[in-house]
Formats: sequence, C-alpha cells, structure tokens
Amino acid sequence: MTVPPDDFAVPAYGANTLADVLPSVATALGVPVRRGDLPADPLDLTPALGGARRVAVLLVDGLGAELLAAHRDEAPVLNALGTPAGVLSAPCPSTTPVSLTTLGTGLPPGGHGVLGFVTEVPGEGRTLNHVHWGEDPDPLQWQAQQTVFEQATAHGVTCTAVGPHAFARSGLTRAAYRGADYANAYSPGDLVAVVHAALAAGDRSLVYGYTAELDLTGHVRGVDSASWRHQLGVVDRMVEQLAAGLPDDAVLLVTADHGMVDVPAGTRLDVGEEPGLTDGVRLLTGEPRARYVHTAPGAADDVLATWRSVLGHRAWVVSRAEAIASGVFGDVQEQLAMRIGDVVALARSSWAFTDMATEPHTSLLAAFHGSLTSAELAVPLLAARGRALD
Repeated sequence: MTVPPDDFAVPAYGANTLADVLPSVATALGVPVRRGDLPADPLDLTPALGGARRVAVLLVDGLGAELLAAHRDEAPVLNALGTPAGVLSAPCPSTTPVSLTTLGTGLPPGGHGVLGFVTEVPGEGRTLNHVHWGEDPDPLQWQAQQTVFEQATAHGVTCTAVGPHAFARSGLTRAAYRGADYANAYSPGDLVAVVHAALAAGDRSLVYGYTAELDLTGHVRGVDSASWRHQLGVVDRMVEQLAAGLPDDAVLLVTADHGMVDVPAGTRLDVGEEPGLTDGVRLLTGEPRARYVHTAPGAADDVLATWRSVLGHRAWVVSRAEAIASGVFGDVQEQLAMRIGDVVALARSSWAFTDMATEPHTSLLAAFHGSLTSAELAVPLLAARGRALD
C-alpha cells in the first residue's frame, strides 16, 4: 500500500479529530450518541465540562493550531484558555465544507460524503461546489447520515447553529447542521449576543457558532500579513466577550476547521500550462492543494503516471484506491467513492496546483489549505467555563 510521505499526517478518526468533538460534547450532555463503529465519547470531555448543561462550540474558520501558537501577542485570550483534549486534526481534505460536515455529523469524510471543496456529481458530468450549494443535489440525499444535532435534539437538548445569514438555507447548512435551529449573525458582536441568547434556551443547550473572516483575510492577504494578525485580534476579543458572558452552568469550546499556508509565486504550478498534465483528463475538481483528477475512460493509469512524474516531490500523487486504503478519508462507503477523483494529488510544502483557465480567482489568493501538512491539519480545542463550574 502506498503510504503518505513523512511530512504528512493521517487523521486518527475516532481518537482526536474534529469528528470527535460534538459526539463527546453530546455525551457529556446526556445524549447516547451513535456513529457506527466509532466511539461515542472519544475525547472524554465529561470531566472537563464539569457538569455543564449548556455548551457553545465556536468554530473559527482558518484558525490553525500552529498559527495560533505563533501569535501569542495578537491572541492572549485564546492562548490562555484551557486545552481539554490538546491539539486535534482536521479531516482530509482539510477544507471548510469537509470539516464542517465532519464536525456536524461526527463522521469522517468517507462516511458523510462531502469529500472536497468541489467534487464531481458521479454519472452526471457536472460538479458540485459545496460552498455555493442550494437544492441540487438534495442535501438530505447527498449527505444522508444523521447529524449529532439531530441526535441531541431527539434527546431533549436545545440545539442552535449561529452563522452568516447568507448560509441559513444553503445545502451545506442542511447537510452539516440539520437538527439545529439556525440563527443569523451579522457581525462578530452580533454573533456573541446571539450565542449568549441561544445558550439560555431550554434545560440543556448545545450552541454552535461559525465565523469566517479570519479565513477570508488569510486567503486574500496571507497569514504572514498585518491584516491577518489584526483580524486574529478581532477573533480574540470576540472570544473574550463570549467567555465573559457565559451562563454560570455553561462551557465555551473554541476550535477550527483547518490551518493555512502562504503560497508564494515560486511554488504555484498551473496545471493547464504544464505539458502533459491535461492529457487524458476529463475533469479537475478539488482545490489547489487537494486535487481530484477525473480521467477519460481507460486513461487512469497513464494520467496517474504522468502526474506522479511531473509533480514529483511537490505532491503525494496516488490512485483513488490507494488514497482510500491509506485511511486519510476514514472508512469510505462504497457508494461515495466515485466522488473522489481517479487520481488524487495532495500538495507538499507550500505548493499549489492552480488551473487558471477555469479558476482565475486563485491568482488573487495569497494562502491556501486542503492538504495533510501539520500547518493545515492541526486545529485547537480550547475551553472557558462559566463561574459556577470554576
């Protein structure tokens, strides 16, 4: 079996990944979580939650653990919070729609089927961008697994998802958060107020909050920029306000969906301009650091050989079968496997594989994520407690 290179990590689903957060939180709230063969309470958060009846989970898009540790001055509040389960791993690919669905379902990507930023809709000759997803395909069929929110709601926990108003009825919201009431947030301050109000609802409550601006700033300006550092300070202040206003019997957990790496001009390769890389290629999906290559009939072996030869040390290039066997997606359900390309190319170091002919917007971005480096996979899990729990 082809194994990832030494500078990559394979997420340990069922032990210490983003998939394990909500199952452990729900267990602490008295919910008998079911998620196949994976343990219900892998992070053993019950002692850390200390009898809390209300839990808020804030996901900060793009807040990688390594980035946070490297910016203590900009984020003193975040860096002072407790770490009840240490550093966790994002799923593969380490990208927002995959991570959000992994969090919401408590399942690896191979179990829930949201397997990339953009994937092919098998048999239909078209793609699905999971961020710009509405009714088609039906979110309840494309992602058919029960979410942790659904399980918690069925056992009397009041569940709320707080996020941008534009995502209230998106396909991704219904795939990842169904079972939770959706509450709009229009600004960081509004998110704080809405989360506090939602925590007060019901006898037991689980509130999920999502904020996107740090990720957007990183993509456009880079994570080694004054803009990113200032935005991290905004996040730090927001977390400070969330923690200060917690009900006495509540706990705030802070995590992220992935980290990010700056990609300079010298480590960008345009697939369309590189001789041979488009030969036998029917469709290119994924994103610049996590590419899925869908091949013409009979061309898979030749395309795999060409991509391996051309990309060389710049990527881990494997067949679909090899990628699945490596475990990077967790156990992949047979009916979901075709959403993965015939060839998978995950970028190493700071490389990115753009396709300027079909994705010209990537020329505007300074930083990316999606692959299996520690800078992208490592995400924090931090905790603040209400006064009655201290």
